[in-house]
Amino acid sequence: MNVKEAIEKRRAYRSLDPVEITDELIKDFAESAQIAPSCMNKQPWRFVFVRDKEQLEKLFTTLSKTNKWIERTSMMIAVFSKPDLDCIINERIYYLFDTGLATAFIILRATELGLVAHPIAGFNEKEAKKILGIPEEMRLITFLNVGIHSDEINPFLSENMKLGEKQRPPRKSISEFSYLNKYGEELTIKKE
Repeated sequence: MNVKEAIEKRRAYRSLDPVEITDELIKDFAESAQIAPSCMNKQPWRFVFVRDKEQLEKLFTTLSKTNKWIERTSMMIAVFSKPDLDCIINERIYYLFDTGLATAFIILRATELGLVAHPIAGFNEKEAKKILGIPEEMRLITFLNVGIHSDEINPFLSENMKLGEKQRPPRKSISEFSYLNKYGEELTIKKE
């Protein structure tokens, strides 16, 4: 699978089946993040790879009610950083951008391996950081939930979420987020 295929195949499925999380897989994900670009090569990202069942159970208590589906995950990857680990140039604070790039590399690598790596925002950051021993000054940005896509729809999903398991949710048209030469100038793509 090439990068374009991984981008097109990537989906944030919520219906997961267990998958074995080996040391080699964790190392593979860490190596994928390791080579992501960052401002002045500062590499501000930090990850805690959680596969221990007891530790996962503790993290499940920090999730919002809409994220009950995560209880079928095989691994949660805590993604965290803080501003002073990366460039701060005038008012441009890069750590979220650069950590997002490294996280995207993990997501694409998971896709290439036939896995799902679904990022979430619905969790209690303070409690999750306490469970994981993440220093208070760090921002816990997201959790990536890793598993293999299940053909069986997770019963905890809302009707809208269930629909998203069957088909890719609608995407904005390119003209809604892309411009040519300056903001507001339509980007037109010629059909060949």
